[in-house]
Amino acid sequence: MPARKIVLGTILYPSGHHVAAWRAPSTQVDANISVGHYVSAARAAEAAGFEIAFISDRLGVPKGRAEALRRIDEWSHGFEALTLASAVAMATETIGIVATASTTFNEPYNLARQFASLDLISDGRIGWNIVTSSLQQESDNFNAGPDFDHAARYDRAGEFVEAVLSLWQSWDPGGFVRDKKTGVFFKPDAVKNTDYQGRHFRSKGPLNIIPSRQGRPLLVQAGSSDAGKALAARTADVVFTAHSDIVSARGFYQDVKKRAAASGRQADDVLVLPGIFPVVGKTRMEAEDKYAALQDLIQPDVALSLLETYLGDVDLSGIDIDGPLPDLPVSNSIRSRQTLLNDLARKESLSVGALARRIAGARGHWQIIGTAEDIASEIEDWFTSRAADGFMLLPPTFPAGQDDFIAGVVPLLRERGLLNPGKVVGSLRERLGLSKIARSGPNHARNRA
Repeated sequence: MPARKIVLGTILYPSGHHVAAWRAPSTQVDANISVGHYVSAARAAEAAGFEIAFISDRLGVPKGRAEALRRIDEWSHGFEALTLASAVAMATETIGIVATASTTFNEPYNLARQFASLDLISDGRIGWNIVTSSLQQESDNFNAGPDFDHAARYDRAGEFVEAVLSLWQSWDPGGFVRDKKTGVFFKPDAVKNTDYQGRHFRSKGPLNIIPSRQGRPLLVQAGSSDAGKALAARTADVVFTAHSDIVSARGFYQDVKKRAAASGRQADDVLVLPGIFPVVGKTRMEAEDKYAALQDLIQPDVALSLLETYLGDVDLSGIDIDGPLPDLPVSNSIRSRQTLLNDLARKESLSVGALARRIAGARGHWQIIGTAEDIASEIEDWFTSRAADGFMLLPPTFPAGQDDFIAGVVPLLRERGLLNPGKVVGSLRERLGLSKIARSGPNHARNRA
């Protein structure tokens, strides 16, 4: 059995993941509407051997304080994720591309077609980041629809994924003979009607797009609540998660792997990738100075608006920002992140204002500031102690933050035998070492009428 290797992904934000990155002298101020910016970042990651380029998305402008609203989260004002994924796919050759799409404001058949098309366009390099659209400002942009309750959203999401998986198994690629002499394009048994019937969705099928060489797009899930972990254990190939320390990351890792095994799956067929926000310097002092320079660019109302969003769309108006974070009602939106930030505030005795500044970069993910050697050693510790199968990189700035990691940390990981030694080709599923997809494999959807 081959030794485990670290899986690396990069999340393609515009100027960077620090909330003030767009104000940094080194960043492109209009990066959010520059296709070239995203392509360059993806190509750099591809050349360094990364497996995934991840594209986030949101279905509305974030709610915020009047002043902060025009300054915050530039990525909410850029490209729709699937459209951008198509452009990046055409400009790259080997890296996998994961695009975000919601189960709350879509229909399974349309989304199945879109991702199947992208998978063909990319020659088997596409993944779907499954989200449930938790923010009210997203819901307000659509006609009255499904129950927006947390549990109801995940129940709907589970059925949505089942329907999509069923549609993706409509065709046997080996049944396409395309014989000009006989006039037979495909064999009769190459296609089947899926006839999915559920409580929320129905779709007779078959899908009118055939599979790529990887069988179907990869499924990525980022919810870390109990409902999110349950969905991930049943369906996800990759779990993207937020943890600020190795202890909580290891607990999450073990929980997801056990749930996957209980669902009848191989634990190694669910890869857990925590986010990492690294600030790399030639010395620790240089790294600290880089981070401090970004922190100096933070506008207080922007930081507070960001915190309000990640606490679950709460309103902190009237709260003493120099005091402790008050007890908050359980969020109906970003529930797992709310818990994480509450725990972080208590653990580090942070005031509301200090918590807002603390998450302005990593947003609750693992933040590490130091030399390339420091960061490589910490990554190795997380990986070898089974807290992660790999990492999603959240560069503080683009391109410098990603370039620093590629130039400094990646060679050290490769020297230690933790990364694949050279260029790896094949479908995204093959690059990640995941099991092949059978036409009626373990993820085949069940009708739930």
